[in-house]
Amino acid sequence: MKDTLTIDTLTREDVTALIIAAKKRAGLSWEGIAETIGMSPVWTHSAAMGMNAMPKDKAEALVAALDLPTGAVDALTESPTKIWDQTVPTDPCIYRLYEIVGVYGPTIKALIHEKFGDGIMSAIDFDMRVERIENPKGDRVQVTMSGKYLGYNAW
Repeated sequence: MKDTLTIDTLTREDVTALIIAAKKRAGLSWEGIAETIGMSPVWTHSAAMGMNAMPKDKAEALVAALDLPTGAVDALTESPTKIWDQTVPTDPCIYRLYEIVGVYGPTIKALIHEKFGDGIMSAIDFDMRVERIENPKGDRVQVTMSGKYLGYNAW
């Protein structure tokens, strides 16, 4: 049955649901899946959730690792339409990240402009790590983001 599902019957949303179910069923972590396919956990999760297209070899590795239908490869390699809910999130973890950008976004922008000039940090040429830092007062979450600086063109 697994090979009877094709791209014609398998949507990107279907593939995401299959990935989540297979991950849970196998008791895997995103770190473990990422290591298996040779990518970072952040990128792997983002691509699995439909926010990035996977190169064919990574999609094939993910499909094999999670025993997904072969039609999932085509869905995973499609260029995504990156649509997310623009309302204030209610999930506490996501809301706090939203709050950080709301409170510190203008500060981050000002410091980028001071250090680099008028421009942005790329979210295309970008990487991110999420780490746990042990602390006697309570463990800390460290999010490290790195994006290429892109100056605005003047014409």
